[in-house]
Amino acid sequence: MATNNGVIKLVAGNSNPALSGAIAAHLGVPLTKAVVRRFADMEIFVEIQENVRGSDVFVIQSTSFPTNDHLMELLIIIDALRRASGRRITAVIPYFGYARQDRKPGPRTPISAKLVANLITTAGANRVMTLDLHAGQIQGFFDIPTDNLYASPMMVRDIRERFDLDKLMVISPDVGGVARARGLGKRINAPLAIVDKRRERPGESEVMSVIGDVKGRTCILVDDIIDSGGTIVNAADALLEKGATSVYAYITHGVLSGGAVARLAKSRLKELVITDSIQPTEAVATAPNIRILSTAPLIGEAIGRTANEESVSSLFD
Repeated sequence: MATNNGVIKLVAGNSNPALSGAIAAHLGVPLTKAVVRRFADMEIFVEIQENVRGSDVFVIQSTSFPTNDHLMELLIIIDALRRASGRRITAVIPYFGYARQDRKPGPRTPISAKLVANLITTAGANRVMTLDLHAGQIQGFFDIPTDNLYASPMMVRDIRERFDLDKLMVISPDVGGVARARGLGKRINAPLAIVDKRRERPGESEVMSVIGDVKGRTCILVDDIIDSGGTIVNAADALLEKGATSVYAYITHGVLSGGAVARLAKSRLKELVITDSIQPTEAVATAPNIRILSTAPLIGEAIGRTANEESVSSLFD
């Protein structure tokens, strides 16, 4: 694929090779030959094995588990491309790790999302592309252009194909996610309810009450990240106790750490729908109540538009 300003190159890290390959197939562009390997002491070494001088280069790398390894891979790949005279380097980060550390929750704590943004910029990235940031203000942590893509249009298409919209209710699993849930609800003309919860400690949550009448409704929980699964499982129980007929969840980033998959399999949640922004583990891929949507068409289209200096925001109009 040629752009308005030269040749497009796609470079993949090790975090999500399946997604990188699918994006390349969507664009009809082969992945650039590169070596990303470890020395005996686990230092990361990168070698770009094709000429990228003057190219518009897109580095595809989620900073998912193991987060620090994949972040360092991203930084070193960007540095290698900068030193190889890439014309423009875009860090395509489908899942932006450390995004939950976007503010100081207490005294003497870091704002790690800002630190990571600084590292990516210093490494030599000219722009960033990501998907459903945990907090929109993280875009302002970067001193370079940043495109935050949204998974909601692809989720809306899936919901329209599978549900009777007249019986749906969109649910925010906490007060902080109301704007996200309301936005999806408007697209399918569905009412909104909120699960009010109190989180005692990280990774644990206690559902307190449901704000809204969910009786007789098919409920769809909407969020950006699912980690331990505790919030979603508790929310599903609370909604069913309030008379909901069934509960589904549409969540962009399936972190699903620890025993999350087993917890979800035993829960009363009918189905969890996530995207492939994080490479699914075997347990996730084979779970009976987890389904995965591909983000390759969305990200591929955004990369193509960026390379051709076309509007990305119009993807979501």
